[in-house]
Amino acid sequence: MRKLSDRQWKVIEPLLPRQDYSRGGRPRADDRKVMDGILWILRTGAQWDELPVKYGPAMTCWRRLKRWQKEGIWKKIWKELLVMLEKEEKIEWEVTYLDGTFSPAKKGVQK
Repeated sequence: MRKLSDRQWKVIEPLLPRQDYSRGGRPRADDRKVMDGILWILRTGAQWDELPVKYGPAMTCWRRLKRWQKEGIWKKIWKELLVMLEKEEKIEWEVTYLDGTFSPAKKGVQK
């Protein structure tokens, strides 16, 4: 499974929250390793308990996914990547669309 490239990581890393050492504690799991684990789950659709050991504990990845979601980190990453792609002229805004596959389906067949 493909991991983040060094270039992609260079864009994403500054957007992630830093660990607060003011209250002590041990260093948290490596952000890049955790990010690769989260992306592996999202790409494969596998269950968290199927996460390969090389990405670290599945619970750590899951907690970080939820924390970053709550803190709006994913949205920041998304926006930054859009800006990067636009600068590189890799997005054609005239042909973009919103995918509505998340919309709930109505029960029963409509005739």
